[in-house]
Amino acid sequence: MRTRQTMTLDEYVSALKAQGVPRDHFAVKCPICETIQSASDLIAAGAGKDFDDVEMYLGFSCVGRFTKAGEHKRGTAPGRGCNWTLGGLFQVHELEVITPDGVHNPRFELATPEEAQAHMNSKTGATA
Repeated sequence: MRTRQTMTLDEYVSALKAQGVPRDHFAVKCPICETIQSASDLIAAGAGKDFDDVEMYLGFSCVGRFTKAGEHKRGTAPGRGCNWTLGGLFQVHELEVITPDGVHNPRFELATPEEAQAHMNSKTGATA
């Protein structure tokens, strides 16, 4: 069994900020379909109207849950999303964020700064 990476909440927030994108574009990767996604994607999918509405889903529920993408099919390229959430029986996440009260919260893996910036640029039409 793999050892899960753990971060404090402050370390997690710092790592998101280190992606070099506005908070609506903080990016994570679904552990099942490997789709890179951001708060902006969740907003576009109808999960909420702004960052505050979708923050609870970011890194916990795949954007595909809100676009009705369905189950991930093996061999399908990332990008479509799937119906995965970390609130179920199977614990496949590799990252846990520890809050100041000591609670371990499962989270999707963080996208690299390069992945986050490329993802944002693909959504906003910007070029690097």
